[in-house]
Amino acid sequence: MSEPSRPDYRALRPGNITDPAYRHILLLLYWPIHGLAFLLLERGGFIRRYYTVQCALDGLIPFNEWFFIPYLFWFVYLIGGLVYTFFRDVPSFRRMMRFIILTYGVTLVIYVLWPTRQLLRPDSFPRDNAMTRFAAWFYDFDTNTNVCPSIHVLGAVAVSVGLWDCGRLARPRWRLAFGAMTALISVSTLFVKQHSVLDVLAAAALSALMLPLACAPARHHTHRHRPAAARR
Repeated sequence: MSEPSRPDYRALRPGNITDPAYRHILLLLYWPIHGLAFLLLERGGFIRRYYTVQCALDGLIPFNEWFFIPYLFWFVYLIGGLVYTFFRDVPSFRRMMRFIILTYGVTLVIYVLWPTRQLLRPDSFPRDNAMTRFAAWFYDFDTNTNVCPSIHVLGAVAVSVGLWDCGRLARPRWRLAFGAMTALISVSTLFVKQHSVLDVLAAAALSALMLPLACAPARHHTHRHRPAAARR
């Protein structure tokens, strides 16, 4: 039995959540698992040595506080993509979540085996405005560790992967918009000095490796019975 693209969630009950129409909901369990694991890596204090990720190209990219706008829009982009596909196109939701689980999962393992940091943030800002003051607060809030590959880039790619063949959004103009937004979010991580060029390239390489697995069609096994006349 195959799952419907738009299930009737009004019929959802605790006892039928594993039915084909609803078992995609269980994929959401990954988020608290990932959040806890990432929090432990960021704040646990058990990692004593970090490897600095940096390259010559990073020095050629100036800090620009206005890129915090697309950088923060990432949260809207990711959550919006998940919510839209969850209610409108379950196969696209599954594809997006498979990509996230694969790439984020591998990234967490990399963070454990090869802890990284970046030292690109400016000591002072060239301008004083609302965005630079926000940047100062954000730098205090967010650590500069666990950066390679960039989860920000992976999340942006995940939205494009999920929406690329999603119903009425699978049109050239929408695909162009998704690609442009993914590129803008990825570039924004460089201009706000949250990531090195190497972090972005590593995320792109990981995305390319995991994309075939995330987009592999689900196999639904059906049992075909021959007509009685054919069995005689």
